Amino acid sequence: MYDRATRERVLALVTQGRSLNSVSKQTGISRYAIRSWQTRIQPLPRTAAACSRCEREPRPPGALSSYAYLLGLYLGDGCISRQPRGGYALRIACADAWPGLISACREAMQAVRPMNSVCTVQKQGCVMVTSSSQHWPCLFPQHGPGKKHERRIALEGWQQAIVDDHPWEFIRGLVHSDGCRITNWTVRTVGGERKRYEYPRYFFTNTSPDIVRLYTDTLDKVGVAWKPTRQSRKAENISVAQRGSVALMDQHIGPKH
Repeated sequence: MYDRATRERVLALVTQGRSLNSVSKQTGISRYAIRSWQTRIQPLPRTAAACSRCEREPRPPGALSSYAYLLGLYLGDGCISRQPRGGYALRIACADAWPGLISACREAMQAVRPMNSVCTVQKQGCVMVTSSSQHWPCLFPQHGPGKKHERRIALEGWQQAIVDDHPWEFIRGLVHSDGCRITNWTVRTVGGERKRYEYPRYFFTNTSPDIVRLYTDTLDKVGVAWKPTRQSRKAENISVAQRGSVALMDQHIGPKH
């Protein structure tokens, strides 16, 4: 006998469009048992796989801090695409150089949709952290045709409320996707002697003015001073260099690893 939670979890995998054979291999439960759970007169409710945004009264997703972080990653290096057999795949590109980022992305994706499996697909120079669900567009309504920087990007009210409650997680997701922490240096003459000084700073670069504005607006809310830097590229580049603001960023974000 399988408990209710196990049966609900297995039925949730089937509702994603997965074959009985693949679900059986993943869970170790026979296809006969899964089929019987599908066809019984009073099937088990599938609330465990339900989407909070699809309920009669939509509500925010669970794991709000993880969602804020994943939202930042999605706006930076994420995409949602329709799958041939139905449903959608959320993919976040994470550079091979940052294994900690890959792990954090996987954990956040799993926390937001705990009933959906998360896998990694190796590409040249990066890993695509991927999860399939019918409900990713519900959770990320910024999804749409074309590139993000070529269309308007704005948060819905319920998303903005999450960002307001978890601003540092949102900033961390954006920095982990399209930002970095570097060490600059300069040479100054003090008492006739030339000395080298090093100082850290944060950069965030994105080609979407809307996404850049979401980043800078959130920096303003947490008291981080920023300024745009000159550049010849189409992308906008935001610098955080003041000592106090860098200290705040170090406290809540730190370098990628």
